[in-house]
Amino acid sequence: MNKQYLYRLNSFILLICTGIVVWSVPPKEKIYQKGWIDFNKNGKMDIYENPSAPIEERVKDLLSQMTTEEKTCQMATLYGSGRVLEDALPEAHWKQALWKDGIGNIDEEHNGLGSFGSEYAYPYSKHVKAIHDIQRWFVEETRLGIPVDFTNEGIRGLCHDRATFFPSQSGQGSSWNKELIARIGEVEAKEAVALGYTNIYSPILDICQDPRWGRSVECYGEDPYLVGQLGKQMIQSLQNHGLVSTVKHFAVYSVPVGGRDGKTRTDPHVSPREMRTLYLEPFRRAFCEAGALGVMSSYNDYDGEPITGSYHFLTEILRQEYGFKGYVVSDSEAVEFITTKHRVVSDEVEGVAQAVNAGLNVRTHFTRPEDFVLPLRQAIKEGKISIKTIDNRVADILKVKFWLGLFDNPYRGDGKLAEKIVHCKEHQEVALEAARQSLVLLKNDNQLLPLKKTVKSVAVIGPNADERTQLICRYGPANAPIKTVYQGIKEMLPDVEVIYKKGCEIIDSHFPESEILPFEKTAEEQQMLNEAVKAASNAEVVILVLGGSELTVREDRSRTSLNLPGHQQELMQAIYATGKPTALVLLDGRASTINYANQYIPAIIHAWFPGEFAGTAVAEALFGDYNPGGRLAVTFPKSVGQIPFAFPFKPGSDESCETAVYGALYPFGHGLSYTNFSYDNLQITPEEQGPQGEITVSCEVTNTGSRTGDEVVQLYLRDEVSSVTTYMKELRGFERISLNPGETKKVTFVLTPQDLGLWDKNNKFIVEPGTFKVMVGASSTDIRLEGKFNIK
Repeated sequence: MNKQYLYRLNSFILLICTGIVVWSVPPKEKIYQKGWIDFNKNGKMDIYENPSAPIEERVKDLLSQMTTEEKTCQMATLYGSGRVLEDALPEAHWKQALWKDGIGNIDEEHNGLGSFGSEYAYPYSKHVKAIHDIQRWFVEETRLGIPVDFTNEGIRGLCHDRATFFPSQSGQGSSWNKELIARIGEVEAKEAVALGYTNIYSPILDICQDPRWGRSVECYGEDPYLVGQLGKQMIQSLQNHGLVSTVKHFAVYSVPVGGRDGKTRTDPHVSPREMRTLYLEPFRRAFCEAGALGVMSSYNDYDGEPITGSYHFLTEILRQEYGFKGYVVSDSEAVEFITTKHRVVSDEVEGVAQAVNAGLNVRTHFTRPEDFVLPLRQAIKEGKISIKTIDNRVADILKVKFWLGLFDNPYRGDGKLAEKIVHCKEHQEVALEAARQSLVLLKNDNQLLPLKKTVKSVAVIGPNADERTQLICRYGPANAPIKTVYQGIKEMLPDVEVIYKKGCEIIDSHFPESEILPFEKTAEEQQMLNEAVKAASNAEVVILVLGGSELTVREDRSRTSLNLPGHQQELMQAIYATGKPTALVLLDGRASTINYANQYIPAIIHAWFPGEFAGTAVAEALFGDYNPGGRLAVTFPKSVGQIPFAFPFKPGSDESCETAVYGALYPFGHGLSYTNFSYDNLQITPEEQGPQGEITVSCEVTNTGSRTGDEVVQLYLRDEVSSVTTYMKELRGFERISLNPGETKKVTFVLTPQDLGLWDKNNKFIVEPGTFKVMVGASSTDIRLEGKFNIK
């Protein structure tokens, strides 16, 4: 008998005694036809299997064939890497598991985290084969063969073992460089595509308005315009490579009361107009301008209504107003919090119903998908969710999967290509450039920096000087190769005596109680301090490397103080007392109240968390091979008592007072250079315009110093008279430019109605007639040129 005959013979079995006809599944090789895949194994090309059919028709056809069980399985995430999905590869018992009817997405599968570690993540070819095997099971062993969307994190490069490791988003934001963010996105996208991921949870579009918050490190900055512009570049780079960009966290997530990060954000104290103007604006840009196809709903509430259960946020704003076309995935436990934290419903069935009716498509959490799917099916059975609503939610998911091309090629990724390009030399160059551009020169009295390479001896001191482990982020690549500052300086100065002493730990043994009470140092702590002081005393210059780490700033690492933690302040004062020329390098993820350093330490560089080339970039800046050009994307307060204290400011928000400190330690947009720049020839055209017209603003910037350097030209606006109280200055344009000594460049900005409008008393976005003041300069307080234009 030939194979074709056997196939036909096995296609049906007539059971004469029962009268039942049972159709068998065709052999697996018959699923893959020329130019199409027989996902439902019925021997013919259905509309949803036809690559040339419109997506809407393919979705409609597939939905019509799906059972309630299959639909509800598409609405759940299966966490991989041993977290929930305990098997590394498909097993026979999967035929009895919930996902026998399919699954929406598998998150972080074999990315180097979880119980499997690097076993299936590296080498990269093994990873690609593993996810192909998993995808093959869903295509070949489930009834309809709906492919899986493989999701992964990606805010510091792809969250995969030994992928290219970039600066934190707080560092990327400090570059103020749109083109650089696009390049970072390109690298991440190419590595994700090669490794077979289809959906990347990036960028984070929250604005950091309270630096005590642990996730400050994950934000581009505190200003919605800056965050929105940079986030737009990341979204476009990811989606231009056929990936979905899932932005997070929607919405009003980043202002926990008192900066406290206790499992869930509740009751952010934000007015409706402020919510629109500040917190929603980056997301509006993400959906309306960049076309992001993914979004993560946050687990806070707003004015008592949980976001993940809010029809207003997830449907009226997100889909109806912003035109969102993709699918909404919940932040971990956001659905459960509707019941357990917010307590606005009495049981999990009601909580699930509220979320799905609000607009949620996919539930994500580190527990079994059954924990969501079974209550979801019960809610449908009880009539709490209509089948029409379920069909709409599942259709959104399927549209994304068709857009991704998963029904035409489910087996994404190329092991051989991944081995060539993941963390390749080209990508490492982008990571190095990102590290350089994230550096901010905060202070440089008497031009102490750059240091001369002819120095005889250097003491590199501090808990972050030779740190690696605690500088690797859970949301970035695992096992990233970090070059420390100590290593970077030693490589920079091979013939110079470079001595390293830790001096102290990032935190002390009594942290965080030591934030509010003094404790005696242990004998070991005192010895570390003594050794550091001795090394500094014997050196010609000192590089002091302090700040924070994963121990002090990350998710669930909020603080009550912004001072340097542990014994770092005492170490700094002891080093200063030696009288040796000292440069302070901060590796940290948030603003800090470094008042002592600002007063006494002559040179300060804030490097944020620079990624794998931290040591190279910092050494280059310290010794003049690179001229720092980054700018602060957040305001540095002098005291936590000033908080809330973030740009943009309302009138009177920073008034002087005889009994309190006022003003910023370092203002938004601040950053110095080893050269100088002049601003000239401000042009504003036209000087009078209608409310729907555009205004062009240009100026000329000249490098008047002796070194090549980068300047970040910043454009601020003020609506001189408005129907509601607006901000004293609003960022409405920025460009990072590089200039050789004596070189002049013209910088041009185009202001649109979106840049000029406000949310009025009736909660309508309008451009009001009147005069607008234009301010162009090197920071929000260092304004070099001013002008005006009128809106008729």
